[in-house]
Amino acid sequence: MFASYRRPARLTTPEESLPGRSERAYAVPDRHTVLGNALLGPYPEGLEVADFGLGCFWGAERVFWQTPGVWTTLAGYQGGHTPHPTYEEVCSGMTAHTEAVRVVYDPSAVSYDTLLKLFWESHDPTQGHRQGNDVGTQYRSAIYTHSPDQAAAAAASRESYQKVLTASGYGEITTELEPAEGREFYPAEAYHQQYLSDTKNPDGYCGLGGTGISCPVGVAPVED
Repeated sequence: MFASYRRPARLTTPEESLPGRSERAYAVPDRHTVLGNALLGPYPEGLEVADFGLGCFWGAERVFWQTPGVWTTLAGYQGGHTPHPTYEEVCSGMTAHTEAVRVVYDPSAVSYDTLLKLFWESHDPTQGHRQGNDVGTQYRSAIYTHSPDQAAAAAASRESYQKVLTASGYGEITTELEPAEGREFYPAEAYHQQYLSDTKNPDGYCGLGGTGISCPVGVAPVED
């Protein structure tokens, strides 16, 4: 359907992006295949939400659902202009979305700093519109924050990790850091949810690969 589009090497503007639709074009499962909890909100009181883009959401989602203290995760599309996009539309490069993972977690059991550490160490945030062999704007690195505290922690962690990456010969971090407000998270199709779970595709493709460089624990800025 989208073969006629030439995938852009940059993010499309709202005017260039596909028009989308007024409601979701597909169903989303009620429950997490692995954790058994609800995929869509509202979520239980006391839980918090974090949104990350770190390449193909299949492997990215698994990183977080395996983390103690995470209540549920879901794959989706975020940071673009097309309302209620489909996977094919996102892959065309004509929606400006990135593949993202929503992480719903208990802050008394796992901190946002711990999630940030997992985020940085699970991919190479210096690659721009790609992640390994996966090339396209939908694979860009991104953090969409839900509070001023999250924004401050994410910025501090980026500064910290940039210093250790630079010392190891890596380039500039290209991670998009923006508030989640105004950047709606659209859940992906059912077959993308928990794609790499044991009951679906335990040996399925995962293109994630970190730098092998540890993000400073506590993500406090590293002194020069």
